[in-house]
Amino acid sequence: MKDFRKKQQRPKKSSLVYGRQAVIQALEQGEALDRIYLDQKLNDPVAGEIRRLAAAKLVPVNYVPVARLAHFNVEGHEGVVAQKSKIIYQNLQDIISFVIERGEVPLFLILDGITDVRNIGGIARTAWCCGVQAIIIPDKGVGALNDDAILTSAGALEKIPVCRVNSLMKAVDELHLNGVTVFASAMEAAIPVATADLRIPAAIVMGSEEKGIYPALLKICDTAISIPMYNQFESLNVSVATGMILYEAMKQRMPA
Repeated sequence: MKDFRKKQQRPKKSSLVYGRQAVIQALEQGEALDRIYLDQKLNDPVAGEIRRLAAAKLVPVNYVPVARLAHFNVEGHEGVVAQKSKIIYQNLQDIISFVIERGEVPLFLILDGITDVRNIGGIARTAWCCGVQAIIIPDKGVGALNDDAILTSAGALEKIPVCRVNSLMKAVDELHLNGVTVFASAMEAAIPVATADLRIPAAIVMGSEEKGIYPALLKICDTAISIPMYNQFESLNVSVATGMILYEAMKQRMPA
């Protein structure tokens, strides 16, 4: 049977930084990096410095076999390859403060465990159209915001601020400290989305279609909401479900 799945494209060399000193320099200069691929066997002071700088800049590090680095088809990588990002990630507290100072009611979107870049692109497109002021993603366990994601978003990912955090649970705590109510989308929730008050400062958490929201994260959310379905099914596509919830939020917030 023919496999119609799209093959993964090798990143363009122009989108890569490789070699230990080149990657260290990129980190020190604050260049936007999507993630770093590091030979899992490297355990010397230079590799340690890369790890330290990456942690400080919230750049994810993937520890991979050296054979994985060969996929990038670059010479002289010295066991480390970084992929540039077209997205300039923002600080969550700075975004919260900026939104409040403009006199707007916060509406944020949190993505937990969503790995399909086409879904992420579609979500970003809808989020921008519905007035979401920022998308919050974890530094691990989420699809790369690469060219495919940007293309699927029709450029929305280059318009809407994206905050990358090392812990979604800490991000929820930060939102709570700023008076933002966190809603979790869950199929089993008893509260239909249309009855939830989304006019208040709000953040909405969307989980993956397969696993939903991480249980510990779901537990610290304020309210779980669901989308009623005429015919019961395992789950809605996460991009479609996000659109339904964000449309409801936008409808509630629009002037009468």
